[in-house]
Amino acid sequence: MADPRSLFNLAGKTACITGASSGLGRQAALALAGAGASVIVVARREEPLGQLTSKIGEQSAFVVADVAARDQLDQLVDAICTPFGSPDIIVHAAGVNTRQVADDVTAEGWDQTLALNLSAPFFLSQKLVPAMRGKGWGRILHFASLQSSRAFPGGIAYGATKAGIAQLTRAMAEAWSQYGITTNAIGPGFFPTELTQAVFDDEVRSARNAEQTCVGRNGRLEDLNGPLLFLCSDASSYVTGQLLMVDGGFTAK
Repeated sequence: MADPRSLFNLAGKTACITGASSGLGRQAALALAGAGASVIVVARREEPLGQLTSKIGEQSAFVVADVAARDQLDQLVDAICTPFGSPDIIVHAAGVNTRQVADDVTAEGWDQTLALNLSAPFFLSQKLVPAMRGKGWGRILHFASLQSSRAFPGGIAYGATKAGIAQLTRAMAEAWSQYGITTNAIGPGFFPTELTQAVFDDEVRSARNAEQTCVGRNGRLEDLNGPLLFLCSDASSYVTGQLLMVDGGFTAK
């Protein structure tokens, strides 16, 4: 009998992680590299990307880019594919939350949120899928949100994109799973990231969120490692089009 631990082994695979300069994207890069993958990390800030690749070592490289700049998408794809070849895995962690209440939403904020949170994951995936199809294997992973199904104050644009991610996940699975390319999404609860810093700075609000979970605490970044490895490896070969809530049971109550 084959060792089932080998299902999570990513040796020989290449992963591209967007939004990897901090938070969920950075954690994804560390987790996948720890499982043996070569990783290409992408974000707009060079310094934290350099620090991350120094930590990971020679199996990593970084690309400084704005993934929402569609007119630069071909150059971005070329840069992603240069160090280790075309990725087998793409993790879309880049995102923005303008936190504008409905009455104050601006066209600029709305367009920025949709471009980065919803459009960029599709169009970058679309560019990388042909190489995955040629290999007969690929993993596309999105980050959804509690707001994929719930409305939070000041989150109308962000919530719309994250609800869109849930449907995009299903639609991309329908389109490409027949070629061995699965598409899934993780819906994180409250984790300490730059986007949620204001929440964690408010001790009362942070404690209230922890009480809302079934396990009685907010997330720690390492809580994502297992779900990340599962959805980016052979362990999930028959799982596609799914949204896995990693929220300590927040949405169960």
